[in-house]
Amino acid sequence: MSSTYILLVELMLFLYLVRETASKVEFTNVKCTSLDKEFDDFEYCYLKSVNRSYKYLSLKVNLYKVPITKVKVNFALLKRFSGYKPFLYNITVDACKVLKNPKSNPVFVFFHGLFSDHSNMNQSCPFDHDLLVDKLPVSFVNRHFTQVLPFPEGEYLFQSNWFAYNVNRAQVNVYFTLS
Repeated sequence: MSSTYILLVELMLFLYLVRETASKVEFTNVKCTSLDKEFDDFEYCYLKSVNRSYKYLSLKVNLYKVPITKVKVNFALLKRFSGYKPFLYNITVDACKVLKNPKSNPVFVFFHGLFSDHSNMNQSCPFDHDLLVDKLPVSFVNRHFTQVLPFPEGEYLFQSNWFAYNVNRAQVNVYFTLS
């Protein structure tokens, strides 16, 4: 057998095992930080646990210098190994271009898909209104991390930095576990 075939079989086995182990996402914390309070500020940023099975994330950032015509976003997924370390993805994209042509960056589409159905950040630039993520349920995120693209269990940090006009204006960190 060729080494390529053996590698392919090992990869398929790994993906199958990863899919079998990653079964439930649980939000553990969210931190929203405005890095330029004259440009933007978070009105709210919180997790709410309604009952044992329903928990959601909500945030609203007020934009003070609209319209915003140049936006870049850096998304990174980190996994906890004696501190949070990079895990698979760390990308920076021109959000205006990618929102106009989503097929140009499938990794961005995956991460944006984690919250886009519960957000008003669905159109391309310019952004001329406050931005919000409203009641993003953990069950929606769970589907993405266990069925769409399975991940191994562990503690994770989804870190995002939001740049306007090439200046980092805000950071949103969402902590979660896969068990």
